[in-house]
Amino acid sequence: AQFQTLHAASRAAPLDVNQRCDYLKAISKALSNHAQRWCEAIDADYAGRSHEETLLLEISPSQQAIQHTLKHLKQWAKPRRMSTGLWHKPAKNRVIPQPLGVVGVVAPWNYPLYIALAPALGALAAGNRVLIKMSEHTPRAAQLMADMLATCLPSDVCQVVQGGVDTAQAFCALPLDHLLFTGATALGPAVMGAAAKNLTPVTLELGGKSPAIVGVSANIAIAARRIAVGKWRHAGQTCIAPDYVLVHRSQLDAFVAELTAQAHTRYPDALNNRSYSSIVNPRQFSRISAWVDEALAGGAQLHAPAEWRDEATHRMAPLVLTNLPLGSKLMQNEIFGPPLPVLAYDTLDEAIAFINAKDRPLGLYVFETDANAIQTVLAQTVAGGVSVNETIMHIAQDALPFGGVGASGMGHYHGQWGFDTFSKLKPVFYQSRWNALGLLDPPFQPIFYTLVKLLSRT
Repeated sequence: AQFQTLHAASRAAPLDVNQRCDYLKAISKALSNHAQRWCEAIDADYAGRSHEETLLLEISPSQQAIQHTLKHLKQWAKPRRMSTGLWHKPAKNRVIPQPLGVVGVVAPWNYPLYIALAPALGALAAGNRVLIKMSEHTPRAAQLMADMLATCLPSDVCQVVQGGVDTAQAFCALPLDHLLFTGATALGPAVMGAAAKNLTPVTLELGGKSPAIVGVSANIAIAARRIAVGKWRHAGQTCIAPDYVLVHRSQLDAFVAELTAQAHTRYPDALNNRSYSSIVNPRQFSRISAWVDEALAGGAQLHAPAEWRDEATHRMAPLVLTNLPLGSKLMQNEIFGPPLPVLAYDTLDEAIAFINAKDRPLGLYVFETDANAIQTVLAQTVAGGVSVNETIMHIAQDALPFGGVGASGMGHYHGQWGFDTFSKLKPVFYQSRWNALGLLDPPFQPIFYTLVKLLSRT
């Protein structure tokens, strides 16, 4: 019923640009009004997530995305002049952006506000109706999203769906005009399969093992601090968090020492620190714990406090591991939690080969002061996005596309990239009254062969 309401509205009454701007402004105002409620809801869903992280990682980027879109939307929505082939002049070419219809957004549990709202904003900016499926693992955030959007958007513009796995499967099987799914790589084929039955185009934002390379000329203190922050914000439950670190063997000991010091500095007494997040639920906590135990049984060395996990509160301190068996689950799967494997390499070519032997990552991080080494990594690896001498910040750039490649996803959104993803960029050819194409019409005259010869020249 929710889909039918949106579908009927999308066919009957297109949203003009001024309406879209008004809706975006209304969402921005609602976000401000509900900021404290968002902090409390997500904190409660996790049984421990700092309000500061919600403000920094959810509300702030959502507001920035809205302001960026409002600044540029009217320009994005204008017909775009395109060049015209020489033999077709004085005709003109234009591309006219038009809304697709109803865009479905399947949101994950790790950032229930931002990763639900960011693609929804792009779809709404493009003039679409939006149907959002929230995660059942963050029920308070899901209810708050439904309540908040109901206060600022008409029911024939946006609706929120709640429910478990069965609901998600039914959602992906709807005859949507576009489906954006954010979640685990393993779920990608099922989502594509469900969408394919309706020929629904998909954007998949998945995950994978995002590596960080610490080069031989890198500043170890800077690299350790920025990797620590990028990894342990939200206790590692970020799709683009560094999943493992490759460090030149000559700097391994110094880097590990600095990284563990950073963990203590940033999150002292992590099991009781309100600035550090819990794992979202006991099931995820047990999964990560089992993987760590397996690695330790295989000979891995753990650099962590004596008390590094608390099953009752599903909290796990920042963990650095070395000497891991490459066949361990921590090295074979996306971790999505606090453990951070650190591996040594001897040459940059070896590090690049190690990365390229795995699936294409969603994020890649290069720490170096040597411009040639940075360029080598950029040229010889493929990743969804890259931050140089930083981690995860490429996702916060509204002027850059965000998306994966291969097993880490397909398609892009953010800013104009999202506007275009959720638009039909309709090509239109405007013929002029006077043109020379009639010379190519039958019955064919001698001039026809001369013109075809000219048109076919290479």
